[in-house]
Amino acid sequence: MRVTFRRPDHRDPGRPVYVISVAASIVSVHPRTLRIYEDAGLVCPARTPTNIRLYSENDIRRVMWIRHLTQNLGVNLAGVRILFELEERLGTRILERLYDEGVKDAETAAAASADATPEPSASSA
Repeated sequence: MRVTFRRPDHRDPGRPVYVISVAASIVSVHPRTLRIYEDAGLVCPARTPTNIRLYSENDIRRVMWIRHLTQNLGVNLAGVRILFELEERLGTRILERLYDEGVKDAETAAAASADATPEPSASSA
């Protein structure tokens, strides 16, 4: 009889596995930025018995949302906290709607810009 062990195909996104330097590298920020987000109450990484921060896939995703809101939508950290609290209280996906609206706005702007670009005339060739 042969016994085989299989790794699960999916990982638990809530499992803390990334130290702060790796997490910072994944989301392209300085580790100090992650500490600032933690101090602001926006992300809460797990801690090892020796007090080392460990970030999960969910934490990484949350940091990416924070970056999107602050960098692309101009929301400050207090505003981000309010959005996260509202989303949690209402049980709705406010952030996904904001993201979808931003993508649609960007697509509309790109299409309008393409329509406004004059095409070269045949006589100039």
